[in-house]
Amino acid sequence: MSLKKRGALAASVAALAIAATALVGCAPASESAGEGSSSDGPVRIGVVPGGQPYWEVFVDEAAAAGIEVEIVDFSEYPVPNPALSEGDLDLNQFQHVIYLANHNVDADDDLVALGSTVIYPLNLFSDKYTDLKDIPEGGTIAIPNDESNRARALLVLESLGLIEITGGGTPTSTAADIDTDKSRVKVTELNADIIPASLPDVDAGIVNNDYVEIGGLDFADSLGSDDAADPAFAPYVNIFAARAEDKANKTYLELVDIYQNNEKVQAAVKDYVGDTAVLAKTSQEELATALKQAEDAYRASK
Repeated sequence: MSLKKRGALAASVAALAIAATALVGCAPASESAGEGSSSDGPVRIGVVPGGQPYWEVFVDEAAAAGIEVEIVDFSEYPVPNPALSEGDLDLNQFQHVIYLANHNVDADDDLVALGSTVIYPLNLFSDKYTDLKDIPEGGTIAIPNDESNRARALLVLESLGLIEITGGGTPTSTAADIDTDKSRVKVTELNADIIPASLPDVDAGIVNNDYVEIGGLDFADSLGSDDAADPAFAPYVNIFAARAEDKANKTYLELVDIYQNNEKVQAAVKDYVGDTAVLAKTSQEELATALKQAEDAYRASK
């Protein structure tokens, strides 16, 4: 696992973080958290892969509201949920509802969706072709191998006319559900983070939003994607996740509000995610319902 920590201050003044925080009047999380709070110090939020510029704006705006935030960068999807469950993080923000549902079922966990952030389209990229129609019959498409993104990637390929899934496809579809006789291409499964570097070895690949820019890709070069505004993709809304006992934590909910409604944060997020993503303000109750439905569906599929 590769992990690096980024605080609210630049590395060059990291040693002065405590003093600086006191000077600007940022209260520790425990002083402003209210119901559900049990921690001292900064609110630690895990993200994957990290480095997005809007997090710096978010940290600054949280500080202006009296909340000290530390962003913790991870390189791999499987790590931030266990870190959250074990108390090494206070929140994480890297996954959609279906990914969290699969984690909760597999790990017998009870993490909750505290608030929504953005629905990202899932894009198809190629190093060899500039048009979808040029992908050859029998070509190979790389897709993420984690269960939630695998199913969504298959649905994207079906919507683009590259494969046909028996029964039309569901959020629990696997490669075994592909009707090979009616499909133009075959798929290979890889870790999501290595697909951009693997594009020279395949005809195309589905790349998660998190790895587009750090993989040296440009959204403008996408050969196709799903439609983030389509209600069918609502379970793929990205979320802040928290431990169940913190679902009413006032500080954490205030951070969700800052992400969703602070003008500077929203402008920074929009500047980063572009026009294809949809900023979401799904209620906590709706998220809880979607999470339970996704957990039940995933459990039934096992």
